[in-house]
Amino acid sequence: MDLSVVVPTLNGRDRLAACLDALSAHAPEAEVIVANGPSADGTTGMVRDRDDVDVLVEISDRTVNVARNAGIEVATGDAIAVVDYDHRIGESWADGVRSGLGAADVVTGPVTSVNAPTADGNDDHDGGVSDATDAPGASPATPGESPDGPERRTIAGHDVTYFESGNVAFRSETLRDLDGFDEYLRTGGARDAAHRLARMGCAVAWREDLAAVKRLPNPTAADGGRTAREWGWKYRALSYRLCKNYGVRPTVLARAGSHALTDAVGVAREVVRGESTPSRWIATGRDVLLGLTGGSSDGLVARRRDRSPARNPNGISTRADRAVARYDGRDADGE
Repeated sequence: MDLSVVVPTLNGRDRLAACLDALSAHAPEAEVIVANGPSADGTTGMVRDRDDVDVLVEISDRTVNVARNAGIEVATGDAIAVVDYDHRIGESWADGVRSGLGAADVVTGPVTSVNAPTADGNDDHDGGVSDATDAPGASPATPGESPDGPERRTIAGHDVTYFESGNVAFRSETLRDLDGFDEYLRTGGARDAAHRLARMGCAVAWREDLAAVKRLPNPTAADGGRTAREWGWKYRALSYRLCKNYGVRPTVLARAGSHALTDAVGVAREVVRGESTPSRWIATGRDVLLGLTGGSSDGLVARRRDRSPARNPNGISTRADRAVARYDGRDADGE
């Protein structure tokens, strides 16, 4: 099995270097593709100076789904993994990919978060990473399932298995049929893909040996720091992917409303504690309502545009101008 690894990155030079070091050590035969957003921290020079990166794709968009698709577009392996720039794969990772894809269309595994090194040089561990549920009418997780396993939900008769967005591998034909990630979404692209995989009848496997470590940013460093939550985009993405994949259903409306109510109560508590202001609470409510309205409308338009199980009117096949430059070590002269 020929393996390609796509690493999307944006202003994360130092953690990207650690990710590439781990790939070189534990998956030396893999084709490594870095999809770099408009980074301003010397990422391009660092990557071009390495001899263990096969392709560097430079893009102008700052969204992770565009970066993922730009990398997938040039991958040549019959297995394609997506690994986030702040993740470091483990020793057994490559074997886990090959074994997992021998039995399933997609394979994912655990990600453990690790704080930046402390003053004495040691790492502080703080448990695993989990994502918020966006599934309408979701049923409880499978009884007796390990809490460290994948999140599973039954939605409109489909069994959805969510995967770790920065630690996942696909059969190349599965990604082709999926048409990659939906580039409309700034966030939630992996959860959207999980819904679509379920509709396509694709199996998602979980393997403990497909393990990765996520290096959290130093709060005082500028390297690849995460931005604050954008409430409008959170709810635009939520309502878009629910309406696109399931249409207008009572369970969809209830799920979006439940999220909005929970966040409204949370922000109200911040106001009571003096950590926020009433005007900020009102502004947050406005952003949520605008996000829900805009996302729902766009989701229904997307649902009409692509009625296939892939439900991806904004995928790899819809554009050819993602890359502004490409440095291809597979060619003698690059391009």
